[in-house]
Amino acid sequence: LGLCCAPSCYPVPLSSEAGGGERSWILVCWLLVSTQVTLLSMEEDIDTRKINNSFLRDHSYATEADIISTVEFNHTGELLATGDKGGRVVIFQREQESKNQLHRRGEYNVYSTFQSHEPEFDYLKSLEIEEKINKIRWLPQQNAAYFLLSTNDKTVKLWKVSERDKRPEGYNLKDEDGRLRDPATITTLRVPVLRPMDLMVEATPRRVFANAHTYHINSISVNSDYETYMSADDLRINLWNFEITNQSFNIVDIKPANMEELTEVITAAEFHPLHCNTFVYSSSKGTIRLCDMRASALCDRHTKFFEEPEDPSNRSFFSEIISSISDVKFSHSGRYIMTRDYLTVKVWDLNMENRPIETYQVHDYLRSKLCSLYENDCIFDKFECVWNGSDSVIMTGSYNNFFRMFDRNTKRDVTLEASRENSKPRAILKPRKVCVGGKRRKDEISVDSLDFSKKILHTAWHPSENIIAVAATNNLYIFQDKVN
Repeated sequence: LGLCCAPSCYPVPLSSEAGGGERSWILVCWLLVSTQVTLLSMEEDIDTRKINNSFLRDHSYATEADIISTVEFNHTGELLATGDKGGRVVIFQREQESKNQLHRRGEYNVYSTFQSHEPEFDYLKSLEIEEKINKIRWLPQQNAAYFLLSTNDKTVKLWKVSERDKRPEGYNLKDEDGRLRDPATITTLRVPVLRPMDLMVEATPRRVFANAHTYHINSISVNSDYETYMSADDLRINLWNFEITNQSFNIVDIKPANMEELTEVITAAEFHPLHCNTFVYSSSKGTIRLCDMRASALCDRHTKFFEEPEDPSNRSFFSEIISSISDVKFSHSGRYIMTRDYLTVKVWDLNMENRPIETYQVHDYLRSKLCSLYENDCIFDKFECVWNGSDSVIMTGSYNNFFRMFDRNTKRDVTLEASRENSKPRAILKPRKVCVGGKRRKDEISVDSLDFSKKILHTAWHPSENIIAVAATNNLYIFQDKVN
């Protein structure tokens, strides 16, 4: 895991509520996730590098297992977790010394790394179960330890991450090497003592929630009561208690009696941030259902149904595919729902079901490229979306390592690029523009030149500050807003 901290690189201003006014963003960390663990710290000069390990892995040799598959800040923003296709979870901790230094407050260093899931094989169905981490969700911190949920396609695990800086010494029944002593040789009793030791961060699995999903898990969400959580696959949603691993309650089941009658699947699900009885789930048909668990044990009948009428003039062969919702997120206030489909981000008011109150075009210039995107399977990519801490700005990814920000108050938007080549100290990271046709300007990129193998699927926003994390294949970029 290579870590680069640079004090600069600013994209365009985007209005920010933190003190008001205009803000720019600076790159503070660039992280290269790979099986080789190396540290690279950058000083003020780009050429003066202190390499702490003798080997630095070249980013061009990243394996499939190194690709980041999920990114998530904890509730305080002090920790940032990433999961990858190799089943690993890497946790970064915010630099304590950097909090009081405004230009460095977004620096994160490696805190813990552990193997969360291993590849398995279902012998009854002759199916291989990948170790890829589909989602990570943090639990609020209750004591000195941290807890998080991680899931692959079939199994959810609850992990405890804790620190240890003391070790016990002076056992009566064990010698200093840990071997058992002969009780006949013990003539005096000793009082064990705790001795200081180097800080050790341990990750231990506390619960394993398995054997409850026939199909692939696409979402997990922690309830606001912090006693339960739900896991959703293509056709069912299950409710779990954190203390019970051998049973769960099925709260949604859309599987038809005859699978030939299947018309849609569940694509994402999330609990309401304030009301523990309410949750939403989205479907491949572009619809969102809000359910109330107080109504019935099995939430087959939704409380609210959100769907935008289709414009007949835009109807095409690809309409159903691009209308499939890949992510759904409640706002922090709980008043709004944000959904992401292939071309747009939409914001829905819980009190208005017939259409979204806001629609943002992410990459509408790809509408003419849908045929080639269908042939190379990119049209099935699942992009995520996130809110900022005050629900006034939303962020989502695109291709060519572009990611988009939309300010809901000023209606301004910006396209930025998470690129290692463009991440130079103190250099202004200019907004990127895509040229659809006609004469291309110097600072524009042609839609035909976009690299569809470079895509920003996973992003995260610090819960209270303007610090964002952007995952690009096996690279993780951390930006913070520039303080003038």
